[in-house]
Amino acid sequence: MPTETEVLIVGGGPVGLALAIELGTRGIRALLVERSERTGNAPRAKTTNVRTRTHLRRWGIADRLAAASPFGVDYPNNMIFVTRLSGYELARFENAFNASPERDDRYPEHGQWVPQYILERIMLDRVRELPSITIRFGTTFLTATQDSDHVTSTVVGADGQEETIVSKYLVGADGGRSVVRDLIGARMEGRHGIVHAYNIIFRAPGLAHAHAHGPGAIYWQISKDGFSAVSPMDSGDLWAFGPGGAKPGTSLPPDEAAELIRDRIGIDLPYEVLSADSWTASELLADRYADRRIILAGDSCHLHPPAGGYGMNMGVGDGVDLGWKIAASLQGWGGPKLVDSYETERRPIHRKVIDEAMANFQIYVAPTPENIEDDTPEGAAVRERIGAAIKASKGREFDTLGTVLGLCYHSPLIVGEDGPEPEHDSQIYRPSARPGCLAPHTWLPDGRSLYDVFGQDFTLLAAADSDPDDLMKAREEAARLSVPLTVVTPEGVDVRGLYDASLILIRPDQHVAWRGECWEPVLSRVTGSLLA
Repeated sequence: MPTETEVLIVGGGPVGLALAIELGTRGIRALLVERSERTGNAPRAKTTNVRTRTHLRRWGIADRLAAASPFGVDYPNNMIFVTRLSGYELARFENAFNASPERDDRYPEHGQWVPQYILERIMLDRVRELPSITIRFGTTFLTATQDSDHVTSTVVGADGQEETIVSKYLVGADGGRSVVRDLIGARMEGRHGIVHAYNIIFRAPGLAHAHAHGPGAIYWQISKDGFSAVSPMDSGDLWAFGPGGAKPGTSLPPDEAAELIRDRIGIDLPYEVLSADSWTASELLADRYADRRIILAGDSCHLHPPAGGYGMNMGVGDGVDLGWKIAASLQGWGGPKLVDSYETERRPIHRKVIDEAMANFQIYVAPTPENIEDDTPEGAAVRERIGAAIKASKGREFDTLGTVLGLCYHSPLIVGEDGPEPEHDSQIYRPSARPGCLAPHTWLPDGRSLYDVFGQDFTLLAAADSDPDDLMKAREEAARLSVPLTVVTPEGVDVRGLYDASLILIRPDQHVAWRGECWEPVLSRVTGSLLA
């Protein structure tokens, strides 16, 4: 007999885990299959930004990730540009990606520098606490067919036995080489293979104190040998080194990799190479994200150059957006257009983020002056010029709050307003309560975040002087449509001053769906039951 579930998730990285958590916390039955064991010591990402950590806060695990930080959550997230780790400093950026743990009025959770495999472990532990979610590692997705009501998939386990799985939805969170993407015939458009580099993981006792640049998250090396990056990665003297010039699909022999590290950073220590694989940076966006009940998320539909720390974090956002919408549809209060809005809302955001990452990426492919390391007046002048150019151009890569928090959704599910939209600045976040934008944040007098009082599904945020009849009308409409709605009037918060309205409808993903002075019957629209 086939296995039945409500959602089949293909892929057990951060995207699939985020989707599983969103579904599992709402009691939706889901089966997550992952072909590998997700082990190893080579993280794809190291930056968990403020938005992703805010989702972790909603899931109750932000503190767990902070506690798992290998160097402590207050380790300085400095980006330091040098000629070599043993050489001259060119420029530095402190507190990149808003990773300092001090409280900030703009968001409830700071960013965190942490290897992706640690983030995955924390998320996986949370998934295993959810009784409606089943996880199977060592299981490979083969193919699927669908009709108007179900998707019928075939997977194969580590024992070689094939199994049929019947689900309401199939989500492909299976990465850049997505089998699910090929299944629905979606095409990735853009440029593949912009640059090829190695990701070398090595152990180097004493390296942290063998240079003069102080603690940092990444040391970006610009020398006569070209561009590379070296960074402390985990406890146990684990480091990562990323030089360019890789041959796609190849690995370096350990001795050759160790010699390359020694030569590029200029410090003679014993280097134990644990892995030395290649990777490729691409600028790609799928021409479509879904075919009826089969949907793509994360790298399976968008690939970004690693300049700005967007890739993994954008994928987690995909899982959040898709998760609450699928859950609402399965629970009966989400309308027929709700799941369709996932692509409508997320794809333009992905396009903007890819463009931002490409703008950040340009300096890494620029030629390096030959005399940048010379101990001469000419060499010093070149370093001063390059350092000034770095300071002028690279701040947008490490100060990204305007992009991380400031991009707004546009779709028929958002009750839009007349007038000019907020001006977007990739670095500067200007909170806006305009529908489609992230709900402005503040702290409550008791120290909690305003987000902490939002419900898991829709929230009606009300000013203290709101008409009680309006609140009753909202509750009655929600009950009639079976839409889960939490009504909150937080004490000590100037709701009207913060949101420029007395009533604000907040979606499960903390974006504003509507605002006004008196209640309007908008729930059918914002849940996808009624097209504007």
